[in-house]
Amino acid sequence: MIVKFIKIGFLIAVVLMISCKSKTRHYSAHEQKEFKENLIKANKGLVKKDQEDIASVVKRHGWNMKHTQTGLWYEIVKHGNGNKAETGMTAHIKYNVQLLDGTECYNSDSLGVKNFKIGQGGVESGLEEGILLLRQGDAARFIMPPHLAYGLLGDENKIPPRATIIYNIELINLTK
Repeated sequence: MIVKFIKIGFLIAVVLMISCKSKTRHYSAHEQKEFKENLIKANKGLVKKDQEDIASVVKRHGWNMKHTQTGLWYEIVKHGNGNKAETGMTAHIKYNVQLLDGTECYNSDSLGVKNFKIGQGGVESGLEEGILLLRQGDAARFIMPPHLAYGLLGDENKIPPRATIIYNIELINLTK
């Protein structure tokens, strides 16, 4: 009986190995280069469209925003007089997050103050970049294109895939 199970197990293993044998296609160096160039072109087109959409919203609202090399748009709307934010500090912020069309997604009134250690990750890369532009007591507006926010997938809750988001924040405290 045991020998019969061993033979059946061996037969199943052989069948699985044969059926799982992949028929991998090898792409030429030219095909790989062309594929990569097409991906880069498509991505540049998406980034350009995101920047145009952001510029349109900024103009429509009359905001006086600047933008960084990475594509983060920012405006300091109230200047505080505290310490400048630095990597390694813990930022404590009041916030409101909305989509580019104004739909509110999250806010500190309902979820509480957000705390995070600057430079440690765990928050949107655009938020970390923007915080480093501020002093304690500053209030600011950040507009983050998808690559600085939640990327291709969104947050799988209230932020849809490839969404540009607006953060209205107040940096209420910095601790070491």
